[in-house]
Amino acid sequence: MQKVVIITGSSSGIGMETALYFAKNDWMVLATMRNPENCSAKLWGNPNIEIIPLDVTDKVSIRKAVDYAINKFREINALINNAGYGLIGPFESLPVKNIRMQYDTNVFGLMELTRYVLPFMRVQKDGTIVNISSIGGKMGMPLYSAYNSTKWALEGYSEALYYELIPFNIRIKIIEPGLIYTNFYKAIDMSEISDWGEYRRTLGNSASAYGSFPGSHPEVVAKTIFKAVSGRSKRLRYPVGGMAKPIMFLKRHLPENFWTWLFKNFLKLNI
Repeated sequence: MQKVVIITGSSSGIGMETALYFAKNDWMVLATMRNPENCSAKLWGNPNIEIIPLDVTDKVSIRKAVDYAINKFREINALINNAGYGLIGPFESLPVKNIRMQYDTNVFGLMELTRYVLPFMRVQKDGTIVNISSIGGKMGMPLYSAYNSTKWALEGYSEALYYELIPFNIRIKIIEPGLIYTNFYKAIDMSEISDWGEYRRTLGNSASAYGSFPGSHPEVVAKTIFKAVSGRSKRLRYPVGGMAKPIMFLKRHLPENFWTWLFKNFLKLNI
C-alpha cells in the first residue's frame, strides 16, 4: 500500500525538492503551501503529488488539510514540518508583531499541525514527524536573534517529543540544514526596519561573509529527509548540507571565546 506524507512549505526550495524526491520513491505526497498558485511547475501533473492549500498559522486551514488526507487516504505515515521563513535585523528595531509572526510560523503553527496529526498516528501505532530546524538552532548569529530563537525552541520541543512519543512508535527527526541554495535569503523579512543605524556595517559584512561559504542543493536535504523517514535508525538529529557538520562539530568542542573571535574577524565586529 502506498505510504502518505504531508509536507508543508512545498512551493519551492527544500519543501519542493522533498516532495519530488518522495514522489519519485512512490510515496503519495500532499504538497501543501499557503498559495498553490505560486507552486513550481515541477509539481503539477505528477501522479504521486497532490497540491493543497495549507497555512500553518490558520487552525481552520490545518484541520481542512489533515481531514482531507485522512478521509481520502485513511492514514498519514509521515509529516514534514518545513514551512518557515527568516526575520533578521537588530533586535531593538524588530517590531513585536513581526517577532510574533515569526514564532507563529516557525514554532506555534508547526506545533498546532503536529498536535492535530498525532492522534491519527497514535491510532496507527506508527508514524514519523520531521521538523526542519537549522544550524541556527544550535548557534546564535548577529542580527538573527528572532530567527535563531525560533529554531532553538524547535530543537527543545522536538527533543522532548522524541522521548514522549517512544511508547507509541512515533518517531521524531530533526533536520539541521547548513547553507542551502534556496530562496531563503530572498524571502527574509526586513521590510519594517527603516533605519539600521550603527548595525548597517554588521549587515553588509554578514551578507558578504555568509555568501563566501559553499552551499548545497536542496535535493541533498531532501535525500536526508527521505533516509530519516524510511530508514530504521533511531537517530534524532541530522545535520546536512553546506558547512553543517563542521560547524556543529566546532560548536560542540570549541569554547565561547572561539566564536567571539570568529564573529569579530569574519563580520568585523567591534568586540
